[in-house]
Amino acid sequence: MSVLRQPICDHVGAVTQLSQKARDRLPDSAFAYIDSSGRRRLPINDEAHVRNALARFDQTSFEDEPARDRARTRLLKAAKTYRIVPVGFMTGQLRSQSTRAAAGLATVHDLPSGVVTFLLTDIADSTRLVRTLGERYGAFLSDVRRILRAAIRASGGREVDVRADELFAVFEQARPAIEAALAIQRKVRARTWPDETQVLVRVGLHSGQPTLTDTGYVGLPVNTAARICFAAHGGQIVASLAVREAMAGIEPFEATFRDLGMHQLHGLPAPQALFQVVVADLPLDFPPPRIGVSSSAGPAARRRPRRAAPAEGGR
Repeated sequence: MSVLRQPICDHVGAVTQLSQKARDRLPDSAFAYIDSSGRRRLPINDEAHVRNALARFDQTSFEDEPARDRARTRLLKAAKTYRIVPVGFMTGQLRSQSTRAAAGLATVHDLPSGVVTFLLTDIADSTRLVRTLGERYGAFLSDVRRILRAAIRASGGREVDVRADELFAVFEQARPAIEAALAIQRKVRARTWPDETQVLVRVGLHSGQPTLTDTGYVGLPVNTAARICFAAHGGQIVASLAVREAMAGIEPFEATFRDLGMHQLHGLPAPQALFQVVVADLPLDFPPPRIGVSSSAGPAARRRPRRAAPAEGGR
């Protein structure tokens, strides 16, 4: 009796190189990854190319984590179609989770699901800081990260990712996320930095219901949080309407929300209402949000600024 052997993706055979003409004839569904400029990569049109894509996946540069996750899903579907058991590929993905844990990042199993609040930070004018501090920038960045992580942990948040001068965290509720953001700004302002350098951190907050996959969060709420962080200025905390609404009816809180208007953030399908989180001991006045295209909403579309909760100790 013959035994059917399942092919294993670790054994990658020779792959016939697709000519440009042959690539052009293939539909988009024959590629695992298509970037925002329309470039099609990782062909999965036949068994040999699926094997090759599995082997090359970790060497491929993706625009962001949602793009990586979509490509991974399409690739695994193609592997199933050709009855390929992607042992090596899955081992690599599991190894990445072990690496996250070793780096102090929350693993997927530790991350909350459902409606969550994202906090993203970014060091403003980091290029200037690199030039000013030179070889000391690495130690400086570690100091900033310690401040961010301490504030996030103290408020019950979880660190999702950190890249260069950016940090991404998640909270189960909006209030602790705001508390962490305020703590970050206060501690960064109170710290004496090398050469009396001015250090400013922008913070973005957004509440939503992302999709939690085995590689992390994906979906529009993630992109929205990132764009809101980009819109903030150094030293400023900017939140979405969803964050402000999540604070409605909560017991008295020190912060209030200052209406910044409706703004079309790059890559998002609709304009976003932005609000500055205001407290008495942090700067109040900033330029308009850092976006290329914006428009103030008319009276019917805007809501009057209101406190984060019934007033007590707010501005």
